Amino acid sequence: MAYFRITLMRSAIGLPAQRKGVLAALGLRKRMATVYHPVTPDVAGQIMAVKELLDVAEVETALTKAQMKEQRRPERGYVVERRAGAVLE
Repeated sequence: MAYFRITLMRSAIGLPAQRKGVLAALGLRKRMATVYHPVTPDVAGQIMAVKELLDVAEVETALTKAQMKEQRRPERGYVVERRAGAVLE
């Protein structure tokens, strides 16, 4: 099943209440928030109402919050070769 990955890129400050309601219906409250919705005509219509504010991509699977957080995590930048006080053999 295909999903829309919807990210709110721009704020809704200064927009009419109807547009803010569309964002609330999509589950978007803060900038850079990402939600997944199944590909349906209803969701597509909501996206079209606020298309200037969103970044939309079609993906095969929806990620959980933990999976999205893991993807954003940067590399550690270092490697632990041995612990302090460890005996060399």
